[in-house]
Amino acid sequence: MVCGEEGREGLFRVQTPQAFRYAAIRAAYARAPLDAVFDDDLAVARAAGFEARLIPGEPSLMKLTYAEDFAMLEQMLHGVRTTCVGSGFDAHRFGPGDHVTLCGVRIAHDKALVGHSDADAGWHALVDAILGALGEGDIGVHFPPSDAKWSGANSEKFLRYAAERVADRGGRIVNVDVTLICERPKVSPHREAMRARTAEVLALPLARVSVKATTTERLGFLGREEGLAAQATASVELPDERGNSAGPDR
Repeated sequence: MVCGEEGREGLFRVQTPQAFRYAAIRAAYARAPLDAVFDDDLAVARAAGFEARLIPGEPSLMKLTYAEDFAMLEQMLHGVRTTCVGSGFDAHRFGPGDHVTLCGVRIAHDKALVGHSDADAGWHALVDAILGALGEGDIGVHFPPSDAKWSGANSEKFLRYAAERVADRGGRIVNVDVTLICERPKVSPHREAMRARTAEVLALPLARVSVKATTTERLGFLGREEGLAAQATASVELPDERGNSAGPDR
């Protein structure tokens, strides 16, 4: 074993790929004995009498072979990223009407949900979940009910806005999960349509969007069918704003 700086003279870390003129490396292989064993193309070329020349490389041009190599590349391209999870909840009372809108889907019903906008409790809860993952308050902060311009507004505007806030922060929504809580209307016949509309607005694969439903077993205002509620969670991947720190926070 050779120790010390003097023992490192003449040593180089070599990157791949190695570059050759096609005719030259083909000729080198043609000359190689059939039973010869070589470590790489360079060894074949040197055995044929070719002289290697070193060209300065770039450490970031790493060879991708193992799974951990791709993880390192992801960090190099996007920096350190953190997954943040937000939760949201919303409830609306029933009033006169002939339909409700849940997760962007119009459903015929003998009552309507009362709210400043279209009272889409599912998407309202989801907007709060996304904004919560960003640490940016709730839907009321961004779309105050005191502002008349949001009266009767389609909640798709709110959901698209939340998705844009994620993109503006250099992040991406990983998955979302919505639970609707009511006795009626029945959600199951419309579940897939709700998932599809939510996936469309958020530009997510359908497999990353979940819509579920439950009841309160006739308990409380939901059990008495006085209203409807929804809760949601959202996972958002964001650049780590701390960057590559030299050590733990102190």
